[in-house]
Amino acid sequence: FLCTVSRNGPPSGGTYPARCQKICSTLTGELGGVGDWCGWGGRGVGINAKPTDFDFLKVIGKGSFGKVLLAKRKSDGMSYAVKVLQKKSILKKKEQTHIMAERNVLLKNVKHPFLVGLHYSFQTSEKLYFVLDYVNGGELFFHLQRERCFREPRARFYAAEVASAVGYLHSLNIIYRDLKPENILLDCQGHIVLTDFGLCKEGMEPEETTSTFCGTPEYLAPEVLRKQPYDRTVDWWCLGAVLYEMLFGLPPFYSRDVSQMYDNILHKPLQIQGTKTMAACDILQGLLHKDQKRRLGAKMDFLEIKNHVFFSPINWDDLYHKRITPPFNPNVSGPADLRHFDPEFTQEAVSNSITRTPDLAASCSSASDAFLGFSYAPTDEDFQVFK
Repeated sequence: FLCTVSRNGPPSGGTYPARCQKICSTLTGELGGVGDWCGWGGRGVGINAKPTDFDFLKVIGKGSFGKVLLAKRKSDGMSYAVKVLQKKSILKKKEQTHIMAERNVLLKNVKHPFLVGLHYSFQTSEKLYFVLDYVNGGELFFHLQRERCFREPRARFYAAEVASAVGYLHSLNIIYRDLKPENILLDCQGHIVLTDFGLCKEGMEPEETTSTFCGTPEYLAPEVLRKQPYDRTVDWWCLGAVLYEMLFGLPPFYSRDVSQMYDNILHKPLQIQGTKTMAACDILQGLLHKDQKRRLGAKMDFLEIKNHVFFSPINWDDLYHKRITPPFNPNVSGPADLRHFDPEFTQEAVSNSITRTPDLAASCSSASDAFLGFSYAPTDEDFQVFK
């Protein structure tokens, strides 16, 4: 059946019967690409999408392998954040496994309010394209830079929404591994949106461990630095580091000297200064415990975080359904309002990010197999939450 689908494409009418589409939809989640071969998708996009479907307006972010651009789809004027990655750079650093893992994690995120949604993905001979929710309230990092730190109620609200998102990933046996203010966005209402799943690890059962050294220096847990096996509690360490930074303005063991910072993470006792509540001090001590087996979340994962006294003002059901008014409103006037993006990005020429680069095509032409199954088009019900 799969060979016939991939070789012959849909029948002359242009689509497969509903039963066939349902089979393909089911298999797509397991095999990652069957939907591509079928050439169908609930929105008529995905495998057939191409860069010329969009007007690329502004650069709004940068990463190791490419850029994120504000784009408007020509067919309907809808705004998206399109993440454009260079295949050559990915293959040179042998990171294609992480890119495909990011794509797989994004496919699982459509049901959670605090995780960025993937609308579809496609590729050219040189580049990969993730078409994502456009979120223009700014990075948490941007707001922290501007305000230095937040009052406790505001920090608690963001930490609760982040914890909800991380807890959801854990329920899918995924650990995030790169929680930091740069990866936490605010939407137009002020709710958080977790993004960038390139370092996620799938298939992590509650008791399972992994040992890959990865993350961002300021937020690395002690067990990661020691190159010891680690588990889901690395994410709770990172939550503690982000919460500390929101309350005090810097990560907990920060030093400009990275070697000194690593030594601080491994050996220096946590210092909590100022007039923070006992609940705030207690949760920071729990999340930033150097022994992962004694860390808050080590026994019952997200449930421990949820039940901590620091979060007692939070109604978690109201939080999940966005019935709590965010403590800060970005007050964006519309998709074109870029005031919360770093001018370093928005002032960059868009053409440099999307124009054809022949020198890359030659090196990528023989590597198309490395990204089989990358392209994706959802069924209508996949995106009911975003309509």
